[in-house]
Amino acid sequence: MSHETPAGDRPLTTALAEAAGMAGHAPSVHNTQPWHWTVLPDALELRVVRERHLSAMDPEGHLLVVSCGAALHHARVALAAEGWTPVVERLPDPKEPDLLARITSLKHTGADPDAMRVVQCMQVRHTDRRPVSDEQIPTAALGDIDRAATLEGVNLQLLDDTQKIQLASAAQQAAAVEADSPELREELAYWTSRAGTGTGLPPEVLPEQAPQTTVPARDFGRAGSLPIGPGHDKTAVYGILWGADDELMSWLRAGEALSAAWLAATRHGVSLVPLSGVVEVEGTREVLRQMLAGLGFPYISMRLGMADPTHAGPPHTPRLDVTETVDTSAVRDRLT
Repeated sequence: MSHETPAGDRPLTTALAEAAGMAGHAPSVHNTQPWHWTVLPDALELRVVRERHLSAMDPEGHLLVVSCGAALHHARVALAAEGWTPVVERLPDPKEPDLLARITSLKHTGADPDAMRVVQCMQVRHTDRRPVSDEQIPTAALGDIDRAATLEGVNLQLLDDTQKIQLASAAQQAAAVEADSPELREELAYWTSRAGTGTGLPPEVLPEQAPQTTVPARDFGRAGSLPIGPGHDKTAVYGILWGADDELMSWLRAGEALSAAWLAATRHGVSLVPLSGVVEVEGTREVLRQMLAGLGFPYISMRLGMADPTHAGPPHTPRLDVTETVDTSAVRDRLT
């Protein structure tokens, strides 16, 4: 196929490299950014970076793959915004388990205005761990967030009041289990003291004290400098992303769904905070399965709410330089 667009615009390789760069805006567990992209003349490959695996918190690598799935969705949207429609091959080579996806067979079908708006959301999306405001989330916004996840092949179960209390209890139990793990505390300490590295969680994105919320937030083992204000989560909506099986492919799709839901939330001014603690501990993950009536497997839970507009939110977490996450050596002479 030709590597030029029909209109003679920039080469495909440039669009692939820029999509890989945009994927760096994706959310990842503890801002580990565990992805690496290889730009080829007519394809883009996504590999997992095992060195950024949280082995104590996430021994099976589920959240590692969710993080990479979020980056994959970001890249897909960035390509759509540039007018490229790809084929996405997930887990394409059993002999290469670190190769999670290959974006290939790209056709130029014209820029997607909706995807262009979503790309703008990528650049402003962030994690705001403060309590949400008293404003209710509009029903239409919740519907859009639900649809965004469903389009990625993953279900979003919004919890009723009883289930919200069950989630709170499970989160407390998971926190107690994890607090008893020296390895996990050491891992948290490492990823919350990474100033200047482009990864991890700096003090300014962590609450200065535990927020007053029904469902407890993660205890990062140290106080941050983010003022939390007097709010509560009375109007917050909680949900669980879940699917029919517990396979690697499903966790990758869960990451894509998390990204899609989060970007839809951002578009509506809705704050989304993932709550992964309850899926990290086997016992509490089983509680979530029971909340789903045994119909499927929970991948991650989340809090949704309208951010407090009267106080400035946290800054964006740092990002690795694109040269550390994107390899363009195979196409260097084609980039413009």
